[in-house]
Amino acid sequence: MEQKDNLKKSAKERAKTHIKKFRKEFKREMNTAIMAAFGFLIALVWKDVITEFVDNLSEKSPFQGKLVSALIVTFICVIGIMIFAKILKNKEDEKR
Repeated sequence: MEQKDNLKKSAKERAKTHIKKFRKEFKREMNTAIMAAFGFLIALVWKDVITEFVDNLSEKSPFQGKLVSALIVTFICVIGIMIFAKILKNKEDEKR
């Protein structure tokens, strides 16, 4: 009888542990998705600004303006990814 009670308790404890892990992971993934959505929105807003600026710089040919625009946007995005990766890595290291 005691073994059944112990098994039930351990099953409940395992279930609670799994639920806590799931909730924690779910919150983490939701935060990531929300941050990505905000980042995408910011990128859309800046896209037009950067495109117009670069087009004004190089009015020689439309292809040249788009090429320069793509290079600038790529450079800015790579720098942003590096900065945020460092920030997020430091916060996760502090938690451990």
